[in-house]
Amino acid sequence: MKRTGAWLAVRALEALGIKYTFGIPGVHNTELYDELNSSDLITPILVTHEGGASFMADGVSRTSGQTGTLVIVPAAGATHAASGIGEAFLDGVPMLVICGGIRTDLDKRYQLHQMDQHAFLKPLTKATFLVTAHADIVPTLFKAWEIAHSGEPGPVFVEIPVNLQMFPGEAGDIPAPPAIARPQPTVATDIRRAAEMLLAAKHPAMFVGWGARDAHEQTRAIAEFLQAPVATTLQGLSVFSAAHPLHTGFSFGASAVPAARNAFADCDCLLAVGTRFAEIATGSFGVTVPPNLIHADINPAVFSANYPAAVALEGDAAAVLTALLEELRRVGAGATANVELQQRIARDKAAYNEEWLRHDSGGKVNPAVFFNALRAAVPDDAIAVVDDGNHTYLTAELFPVRQPKALIVPTDFNSMGYAVPAAIGAKLANPGREVFAIIGDGAFTMTCMEIVSATRIGLGLVFYVFHDGELSQIAQAQEIPFNRKPCTALGAIDFSGVAIATGAEYLPVPSNDGVAAAIARARELAAAGRPVIVDLIMDYSKRTTFTLGAVKTNFRRFPLAQRLRMVTRAIKRKITG
Repeated sequence: MKRTGAWLAVRALEALGIKYTFGIPGVHNTELYDELNSSDLITPILVTHEGGASFMADGVSRTSGQTGTLVIVPAAGATHAASGIGEAFLDGVPMLVICGGIRTDLDKRYQLHQMDQHAFLKPLTKATFLVTAHADIVPTLFKAWEIAHSGEPGPVFVEIPVNLQMFPGEAGDIPAPPAIARPQPTVATDIRRAAEMLLAAKHPAMFVGWGARDAHEQTRAIAEFLQAPVATTLQGLSVFSAAHPLHTGFSFGASAVPAARNAFADCDCLLAVGTRFAEIATGSFGVTVPPNLIHADINPAVFSANYPAAVALEGDAAAVLTALLEELRRVGAGATANVELQQRIARDKAAYNEEWLRHDSGGKVNPAVFFNALRAAVPDDAIAVVDDGNHTYLTAELFPVRQPKALIVPTDFNSMGYAVPAAIGAKLANPGREVFAIIGDGAFTMTCMEIVSATRIGLGLVFYVFHDGELSQIAQAQEIPFNRKPCTALGAIDFSGVAIATGAEYLPVPSNDGVAAAIARARELAAAGRPVIVDLIMDYSKRTTFTLGAVKTNFRRFPLAQRLRMVTRAIKRKITG
């Protein structure tokens, strides 16, 4: 049969279950957008910037079984979207990136948008494809989707030249969409050895990351069987419920909250699942990992990359942990409830919260007051979308996440500006769930105009903006060594103007007294389909445990001469001003 490439591409996306695409129409993809407009199954979402499109697609993929999909123009569209594509690549998030391409039926150079997009995007994607014939469009998109979801997920880029989109060509029959084969757990001897090590340990513990997001039931069952404390990575905050008595918090080393530090202090066997032991997850590699490390991950490249694994279990987390749980139950009896451990974790958590509440916030909003009020107000299945900055670690330490995929956050690529568009994607993919964003004022200024998209399509979202007038995470890192904060002061920003410009509601919160009422009103407005900006004048004077621990860890790693130089400079600047 003869069909246009645009018709074939949209039929392929429909067969793959794509519900939304994100991007901006341009010269090289108008045929695709015209065909998308005729689809009964796919809704194309116009964005204000392709960077926002890629974060929206990320939010779809992280919070649902759908695949976040971009339809963008070449060159500037691809470079604008690169931050979100790179975030998905480093964070293990599936994404389809469909891009128009220059005409391949013209013998001309220097066409509009002509560049080697594949050389540019190769380091940011699992694979890139240039389609050269109509018959290849559907199979290529199916293959791209399969690669995006296989093994460790990630983005895949497909360029479809505009002439293929416009003109009919021979295509053949449309094949059936692919299915994803999940790697099964490694050999039984490795599972048996892991079970024996865990049962022989006096103080086993678990460290779980994003890769275990679909294995929360198995994770809980193993933790209870072993009575092992559980810490999570930053990206994996929702993998293990904070309401569980064995949950300790984010990370477990010098940068972790007291509940995790104390529970992991005597760990003699660690089961790590779905984590790379990357820099943020380990507080700048400040964790102590015991020799008896059992590391389970779908990507074998992570094994022993930073910490040597005594046993490496390659495979999908759910399959690996199911096999491990069966072996644990076959070999030994489960541990009796460790009441002492659970009570110590609870005491440490309560004491840390009280420490924050006692802090004098000088008339501004105390972070613990806000997070306590937010946790009391929103349902457990509400989705928190968190941006990158000081507020990220405040959320990790002060906001208990109780259900799977109820919090998403950019980690390894660490893109500021993530939360506003990602929240839009999460809400589109989860219309029946409450969605809110937690954003620093610096990150908010990067992508706040995407609220226009939320207003246009009638999405009820709440954007909690932590307003302190600085790029605070970096400003805090500058303050002690430099005694100044170059290029981190944002200046006066009136976010009520952003609300007017984007069609959002605006609620100012200058102090603790207005927190609970503002949260209630914001949720009420969002439930009626309105985006809401809650402007919290936030006190950042108290440092998070993560920030203090990471600074100390990095400082101790410096050579002695450099430590002396930095201390001398800090003292000199403090004295001289």
